[in-house]
Amino acid sequence: MGLAGGQQHSAELFSYERALRVREGVLSIAGVDEAGRGPLAGPVVAAAVILPLEDFALPLRDSKALREDTREELAAALLADRRVRYAVSVKSAARIDEINILRATHEAMREAAQALSPSPELVLVDGLRVPDFPFPAQFVVKGDALSASIAAASIIAKTHRDHLMLDYDREYPDYGFARHKGYGTAEHLAALAARGPCPIHRRSFAPVAQILRPPAEQLSLSFAANGSKPVADGAAR
Repeated sequence: MGLAGGQQHSAELFSYERALRVREGVLSIAGVDEAGRGPLAGPVVAAAVILPLEDFALPLRDSKALREDTREELAAALLADRRVRYAVSVKSAARIDEINILRATHEAMREAAQALSPSPELVLVDGLRVPDFPFPAQFVVKGDALSASIAAASIIAKTHRDHLMLDYDREYPDYGFARHKGYGTAEHLAALAARGPCPIHRRSFAPVAQILRPPAEQLSLSFAANGSKPVADGAAR
């Protein structure tokens, strides 16, 4: 990919930040986004990013709209630019099960923003309101397609999580984490049904919970040899 080729698109994304600077006089603006709310396994990851004010022309886009190789190249360019300030927070599957995925996501977003140095004056957060956010913030639905700062955060969060899932694939090679990154693909569901969950599966998510605690109606039925009514295995006959 030619990174310089996206200057016009990147400039359009910066219009959100420039409007805030002109209208409210805010110079230090961070973007916050997350990756991994939907998978059945692995962590949820949030990233916070402050981009340079000037002379920055990477063709940033929502990470979900990028090919994997393009996303990796953009992430490498962001991390290599010393003017870019960023922080990442990771919440494990165990933490997700403990407090639920929404609260874990919000916790990661708050922590990522708090880890930035220097602290931002204003934070643009992708999605709906995050309770108890530690800085003045604006919550922007589909913000990763509207703000360069949020788009950068989405790219860093997604690639950071993907790398973690590659590590988990080496640790738990029977589930295909390198390919599906923990999402509920047919391959993943088949492996989960055959092998049961591993330590990074989210036990509070329905497909995993159903394997751990199958509902009573899934009990197998047996038929008496004389053609009498079927009864559930283990029931009194």
